[in-house]
Amino acid sequence: MIVYDRIWKTMKQKNISQYKLIKEYKISSGQLDRLRKNENINTYTLNQLCKILDCDLTDIVEYKKDDVE
Repeated sequence: MIVYDRIWKTMKQKNISQYKLIKEYKISSGQLDRLRKNENINTYTLNQLCKILDCDLTDIVEYKKDDVE
C-alpha cells in the first residue's frame, strides 16, 4: 500500500503550507485531499511536489506491505 504520510513532515520542514501549495504553486485542493486519504496521485503531481519541496520521492511517498498475503 502506498501512503503519503511523509509529505506532511516534509512540508513542515520546508515551511510550505497546504495554503501555499494551492495559492502559489497551483496544486489543487482535490490533489491534497487525495494525499490525505492515501488515494491515487498521478506521477505529474508527485514530480511537481518533489520540485516544489526540493526533495526526493521517498520524502513524500512510502510503500507499506499489506498484512494479507
